[in-house]
Amino acid sequence: MAHGPCAGVSVSGECEVPGFGRCSYLDVPDEGWPYQSTRLFPEPSPGTAPDPGGGPGPGAVPRTPAAAAFLAAARPVVVADLVAPSAAADGKRAADGIRACAAPLAGLADAVLIGDHPGARVQLPPSYRARLLADVGLTAWAGINCRDRNRAAIEGELVACADAGVAGLHCVTGDHPASGGGSGGAAVFDLDSISLVELARRTGALCSVAHAPAAPPVRQRLPRLLAKVRAGADAVFVDHCGGAGHVAAAVRAVRAAGFGGLVLGCVPVVTSPDSAAVIASFAAGRLPPGYLDAIMTAPDPAEAGIAAATSLARTFLGLPGMNGVNLSGGAGPGRELAAAHAMAEVSRRLADRAPGVVR
Repeated sequence: MAHGPCAGVSVSGECEVPGFGRCSYLDVPDEGWPYQSTRLFPEPSPGTAPDPGGGPGPGAVPRTPAAAAFLAAARPVVVADLVAPSAAADGKRAADGIRACAAPLAGLADAVLIGDHPGARVQLPPSYRARLLADVGLTAWAGINCRDRNRAAIEGELVACADAGVAGLHCVTGDHPASGGGSGGAAVFDLDSISLVELARRTGALCSVAHAPAAPPVRQRLPRLLAKVRAGADAVFVDHCGGAGHVAAAVRAVRAAGFGGLVLGCVPVVTSPDSAAVIASFAAGRLPPGYLDAIMTAPDPAEAGIAAATSLARTFLGLPGMNGVNLSGGAGPGRELAAAHAMAEVSRRLADRAPGVVR
């Protein structure tokens, strides 16, 4: 891994990749950290108005139709993770699985986030998955990472995603290959998330980044996020960081720094032991206190998980400065369709969310 910090740092400071030990970024002295600013814009001089931020600059690329439609939403938005089978064994089967798992969300989620499969590094390209989602009437929000492709290949994938009609491009540095199963291919990391944002913004799609305010090194998270925003990010997914109070504090800090774009909070959707294991694998210690235990000890964990996610999502949607939620989750092999139906049911229960999203 050549770039960081990633979100895969445990509360104890250990890398999520077995055997990698302590995250090297925890020991970078403050004066050696390349990201220092906690404001997007300098404080205005006395008698002048502050720059509101969040607007397109001179010569900005026109929005794609899907991005423009997303921005025009008159209510808070719901973006659901795509939970679908891996492509490692059979690409045709994987394509059919994506269509089947996406179909329950049609007409319910505003977009579907295409991220990394939690247990596999062999996946269909984001642009092709976006086309598969379009087949069932869904808009894709495509995750792009820097692990698997060099700059030239990434540029081609970005253009293909825009042509496939994605609303957004979620730009992440990417996990190390050892953190998931698959081919064992070498990590590329020709770019990091900041340089990826600079390329993605040229497509006209919404350009989103992750913010992990509770992951070590905590003190450096906001400055790192603001560096991504300066590069062109106009949407922020606030990663799991505890209960509503912690999320509200993170959103306040982002808004106080001058960010005027979209902010979405991640809501864990857990309905079974396997989905709990997936969430715990990357968010253990950063979920609302007792969240997993309450679901797993309920007489009906599936209904308890749907109800808990719906309640938490409604709470997040009521926070000042929040524009929507990302329903976050996964499933074990063979359980993907059940997880997709759970995401769809949470989306359905949120269908009456009130208008008035902050722009």
